[in-house]
Amino acid sequence: MNVPDNCKYTDKHEWIRIEGDEGYIGITDYAQGELGDIVYIEIETEGEKLALGDAFGTIEAVKTVSDLFMPVSGEILEFNSQLEDEAELVNKDPYGEGWMIRVSINNPAELDTLLSPEQYRELISA
Repeated sequence: MNVPDNCKYTDKHEWIRIEGDEGYIGITDYAQGELGDIVYIEIETEGEKLALGDAFGTIEAVKTVSDLFMPVSGEILEFNSQLEDEAELVNKDPYGEGWMIRVSINNPAELDTLLSPEQYRELISA
């Protein structure tokens, strides 16, 4: 199970990679494996300011539809438009080309509430 050291994680299986005062957000390798083949991603919150824990979109797999949650408060600056035609990128490369949104981070202190890579590895191995 791939858990990159340059990300922070939620217990709902989202990750965030920080770049300056912005972050890239997606779902973890574990989550995409549990969901199975991803067929559609709906994110209609671009340009909106959302709070920590708010749903920013949904992800549809062959088996189920799941909400996607904000790991931090911020404004959604960009949706990865590649996912409109290639939702399977989340299965192939969840931490790279399969990122979902880019956000401005409103409250950097919220990052301290997220799981470290070590803590996330413990969560998914329990």
